[in-house]
Amino acid sequence: MQDETRNTIIFLVCAFALFVLYETFVLQPAEKKQAEIAAHQRAAAVAQAASVGSNPPAGTVKPRVAPNRQAVLAASPRVPIASPDLKGSISLRGARIDDLFLTTYRQSVEKNAPPVELLRPEGTPQAWFAEFGWTGANVPGLPAYDTVWSLSDGSRLTPGSPIVLTYANGQGLTFTRRIQVDDKFMFTVTETVANASGQPVTLAPYGSVQRQGLPPPTTNSSIVHEGAVGATGVEKPTLTLIKYKDWAKNGGGPQLPSKGGWLGITDKYWLAAIVPSQAERITGQFAASKSGDLDVFAANVVGQPRTIQPGQTTTETTRFFAGAKSVPVLQDYATRLGIPRFDDAVDWGHLWFITKPIFQLLMYFYHHVGSVGVAILLLTVVVRVLFFPLANKSYESMSKMKKVQPLVEEMRKRYKDDPAKQQQEMLALYSREKVNPLAGCLPILLQIPVFYSLYKVLTVTIEMRHAPFMGWIKDLSARDPTTVWNLFGLIPWNPAHAPLIGGLLDSNLHIGVMPLIYGLTMWLSTSMSPPAGDPAQQRIFQLMPIIFTFIMAPFAVGLLIYWTWSNVLTTLQQYVIMRRFKVDNPIDRLLGRLTGK
Repeated sequence: MQDETRNTIIFLVCAFALFVLYETFVLQPAEKKQAEIAAHQRAAAVAQAASVGSNPPAGTVKPRVAPNRQAVLAASPRVPIASPDLKGSISLRGARIDDLFLTTYRQSVEKNAPPVELLRPEGTPQAWFAEFGWTGANVPGLPAYDTVWSLSDGSRLTPGSPIVLTYANGQGLTFTRRIQVDDKFMFTVTETVANASGQPVTLAPYGSVQRQGLPPPTTNSSIVHEGAVGATGVEKPTLTLIKYKDWAKNGGGPQLPSKGGWLGITDKYWLAAIVPSQAERITGQFAASKSGDLDVFAANVVGQPRTIQPGQTTTETTRFFAGAKSVPVLQDYATRLGIPRFDDAVDWGHLWFITKPIFQLLMYFYHHVGSVGVAILLLTVVVRVLFFPLANKSYESMSKMKKVQPLVEEMRKRYKDDPAKQQQEMLALYSREKVNPLAGCLPILLQIPVFYSLYKVLTVTIEMRHAPFMGWIKDLSARDPTTVWNLFGLIPWNPAHAPLIGGLLDSNLHIGVMPLIYGLTMWLSTSMSPPAGDPAQQRIFQLMPIIFTFIMAPFAVGLLIYWTWSNVLTTLQQYVIMRRFKVDNPIDRLLGRLTGK
């Protein structure tokens, strides 16, 4: 029975290790290869100009790529954008929102790091922008991507100062576009069409977020969604997620009839999304096409057609979110504007029912203590308290097993030629001593979903990005920046730059301070457990702390803090129980050597 327990634990640990190894050595290299392909595509796109039609409808673009962003910006008259969280400009050619930086987020933890660039104008590599307009069959003179609008009111777009753009097509239709921005990341675009042509016209409003070129993945983790995202549905909103590679391969997706909802394009931390009126029936679609070597992605929203009689006007209001996927901000928009499932733009994963509460608890602690690192420590305590009754019984059983281990070894020797009798006597011993050999598996099983969910939270939520803790830890969402190969920073040398072996030293061999501390606590916790009867199993358990030190080295340092602190609490709980049962343990042995007792 004890061998079965050992085999079960070994299976669980090895299965988890295989999962991590598969992601590290198979999935991550594959994503790096995709990034190289994407970089090659960008280089090819810079080298040639591509075109798609002469008067594209919604979701179709005419990309022409140039390497100089400033030159592209200077080629069109622009209206500046200035808000507490945003800066950039709106192009009067096409009236697109296509130049945007997030001023409160930096590209790295360095103090002088530039702000995060979100939107880029068409004509630059990795163009990403939003456009709005009207579409209709056999209606001449509709504004297109190259239409130059006039600025009729305002000089700079700020939270208190909207701008108004106008365009008259010379055939009786006048288009007016009023653009507002709030103090966060939401634009409001109000479009008006006045018909003085003498003939009725039928038009449908549209909004589109477009991206030109397959972007390189912003992370090597396969658990992060990047690509198409949206919530649509006539009665109940359904979340749609399509990764870039599937989006490009399948040419987009089917039409998505909806009442309200939203559609957009997301990166790990950033989102650009069209949000129509929540009371209006719309048709959404994620479109994808090819222009030479350039992939063109679009999240399109088309409203209901309406007929504008001569002398009449029609108005459509659409919102556009462009910014960081901050959960409180998304939830505030969802509440105030009635946007369904807007906080699901954050990729909570299949275990969202665990991931979301973990995030909310982390934020609760953070708002009270002011440190995400301390919040992780407090979260660990809460998890340990929740599992305390089960873990306590498990550790009691393991302590009893360790106490009766000499009797078990004696039985193995006495009945080594009679396995059936050996099993019978061991079961009788476990029954007398009230020992459950399988009890040690349950705490491991229960902690795996929590571990994964915390990993998810640290990976996908922007609140964890660049969150410092103490000393050398400047970003809890990144791996430990120190490494043993340069004596933890004492030698001014980056091992990743070493010839031939630099890539290896920068992967799972990048062993920093926290991985070493984690390995030490895992060794201590493992040594508190009863030894395996089989020598081969004993060697496997002895090697586990070393193996997992290398496996966990590339993970977010916040995750290592959680697991290390959890190991410390586990060891303390085991120690108290083993002292109560008067069981020999490595802590007492170490204290005895230090005190000479």
